[in-house]
Amino acid sequence: MAGMIDSLLAGNDRFVAGEFAANEDYYHSIAAKQTPKVLWIGCSDSRVSEHQMTGSKPGTMFVHRNIANIVAFNDVNISAILEYGVVHLGIEDIIVCGHTRCGGIAAIENGVKENYIADWLCIATGAKEATDRIAKERKLTREQKLAVLTEENVKLQIKHLNNLALIRNMHAKGALPRIHGWLYRVEDGSIDVLVDGRPGGSGQPRSPKGRASKAGKSKTARRRG
Repeated sequence: MAGMIDSLLAGNDRFVAGEFAANEDYYHSIAAKQTPKVLWIGCSDSRVSEHQMTGSKPGTMFVHRNIANIVAFNDVNISAILEYGVVHLGIEDIIVCGHTRCGGIAAIENGVKENYIADWLCIATGAKEATDRIAKERKLTREQKLAVLTEENVKLQIKHLNNLALIRNMHAKGALPRIHGWLYRVEDGSIDVLVDGRPGGSGQPRSPKGRASKAGKSKTARRRG
């Protein structure tokens, strides 16, 4: 374990001497003031790095991560993050991003007995119920069912987000903040757009472009640059 800590500190030395030194003006600018453009709600999974998967720099996103990228309607933590992000930082876009092969999603499907984890994952019960209905209708395999559950969970958490008083009251006055639902595929590094919150977007899953979704027969759209 100490070896890993040494490796991380050595990595910081390389970062300071390389990336930071080469872009010193940029890092000094964000040290003075942060102006993120996106509020990211993602999973705590160690394989999922929002900056790396999107090719973005520090200072781009205001980030909240938890098990299974859940938007808890009774969690003061995420409520405070949302308020600070959209009210004080003026962020106009919120992304809820799930990912494939998520341990939290598997736990929602399998059921868990650990006290805190079980209580937390109860917030995704609606996604499990919707997926159970879809799986029964389509006779999905376990792998297909987990893929559908991953997408249904993103959609449910967006529903929770839109129902929070802060977001509901802001939407009563206009379109901001825009809400997006994404799915990151850890096996190939790509992002699917499940809910398109961009201007002109439907706000709903769009038809796939030339390929079938890996989530059974559910319809998703590949991200377009």
